[in-house]
Formats: sequence, structure tokens, C-alpha cells
Amino acid sequence: MTSWNPTLHAAVVALGVCLALSGNAQQHANAPSKIVAKHAQQAAAPDFQPGLDQHALDVIKVACERLAAAKSMAFTAFVSYESPSRLGPPLIYSTKSEVLMQRPDKLRVITLGDGPRSEFYYDGKTMTAFSPAEHLVAVSDAPPTIDDALKKAYDIGAIYFPFTDVIVADPYKDIADGLKIAFYIGQSSVVDNTTTDMVAYVTGDVFVQAWIGTEDKLPRRIYAVYLNDPARLRHVLALTNWVLDPPFAADAFVPSGASGAARIAFERPDAASAPGLKPPPKARPANPQ
Repeated sequence: MTSWNPTLHAAVVALGVCLALSGNAQQHANAPSKIVAKHAQQAAAPDFQPGLDQHALDVIKVACERLAAAKSMAFTAFVSYESPSRLGPPLIYSTKSEVLMQRPDKLRVITLGDGPRSEFYYDGKTMTAFSPAEHLVAVSDAPPTIDDALKKAYDIGAIYFPFTDVIVADPYKDIADGLKIAFYIGQSSVVDNTTTDMVAYVTGDVFVQAWIGTEDKLPRRIYAVYLNDPARLRHVLALTNWVLDPPFAADAFVPSGASGAARIAFERPDAASAPGLKPPPKARPANPQ
């Protein structure tokens, strides 16, 4: 350890004072030119005009068309979403869902997360919600399409999947119906080990930033903020392990462990005990995460 040297200390202090005075003088001397330059830059830079950028629309449309053309798909969805804590700052909850879908009337979603495992099955005639830990199962008649089954699952059971826009028949329509702003950000190579095009858009009351594969045109990450949420809580959906048009066994959409489970009504849980993800207001105005 260096010993205390009062002479050296005084010299350092004096040097610091001189530098500070010199810096202040120089700053004041340069202030007028800096102000002029700043105003010149502001005058030269055009104001940002939000609108619908065609490049961004093209990236979104191609991705939606790729998804709509798939007769079947398998992917993994990682969801992270914020929820207010008692201390104020939000807590982050996460889920992981393994998804199988076959158009027009087959869907399986097996979800793990910060809570008990849940399973959802739809086979074109019935939809089944199964909770293995509690060994409880709920079964309901279902409409003949995935889109209508998803709507009914939410309406009667408060079941919502944040990747719904990926598996509906016309993904672009769901976005375009409320599209207000869209712009292209640039490319990234850090998401899911692939090059992606980054776009941002506002649809309904939701601000979205999306990372879409440059080569395969598949969505890899979607970041959303509800603009009517005063806390601006963040929701992130990461999509990986994509397989398009895989063959599925006939029993892939039938629950395998629900035999003997206690039957319960397929109905909405009490709102106070059901925190979590909910669809954007634009999709279902009567039901707001």
C-alpha cells in the first residue's frame, strides 16, 4: 500500500482544479458553436412520421403466409410475462409449451411453467383440459376449426395461448385488422442462432417487436407491451424447434394420462385466482394479462 504524501496530494488537487477551470473555460468558449451545430442538425433531420412502412409489411406478410400455408407444425413456445408484485416492481413468470397443430381441427399444447403442468387437446369434436398434478380433467364439445375452438376455450374456460396468432388460419388478418404503425428496424444474429429481420408495429392497443427468420421466414421472438396498461408490463414469446408439415400419429391429439381423472366443469376460474396471460383487447374486447 502506498504511504500518504501530503505534497503529492496537494499537487494532484491543484492540477485537478486547473483542469476543471480550463475545461469550464473551453466549454463556455465552444458553447455558441455547439448550440448552432445542434440547431442545424435538428433543422436538417426530418421529424419521424409513424406510418406503415412497406418493407416492414412485406416481412410480416411473408412470415404470416409461411405459417398459413403449413398443414401441420410443431414448435416450442417460451413465454415470459411480468406481473405486479406487492413491493411494486414486477415479477417475471415463465412457461414452456410444446405445441403440435394440424389443420383444420387438431391441436395439442403441453405446458410447463412457474406452476403445475397443464395439457390441452382438441380433436375437431371435443376439447380437453387436463391437470396431471391434481388429476383433474374438463371436457367440452368443440367447434370444427382451430380458430373457433381457441375462441371457445377462452370464452368458457379462460384458456388463452400467447402464440394464438401463429396457429390461426390467417395470421396476417389478425394483425392487419388493427394495424396502425409498422416499421423495419434492421437485422439481428443473436436470436435462436439465426439471422432475423426485426420489425415493430402497433396493432390495436398492442406494441409489438418481432424477430423473423431472414431465410426461413418464421417468427423467433415476439415482444409485446399493452399500450393501455399504465405499468407497461412486458410480454416476451420465444418460438423455437420449428418443424413445418410433420406427420402426426392418429392418437397425438388424444390425452394419454387422463383416464381415471376426476371430471370437473369446463368453465372459467374465478378471476381473482387466475392471474396470467390474456389476449389483447383488440382480439376480444370484453375480456382484457
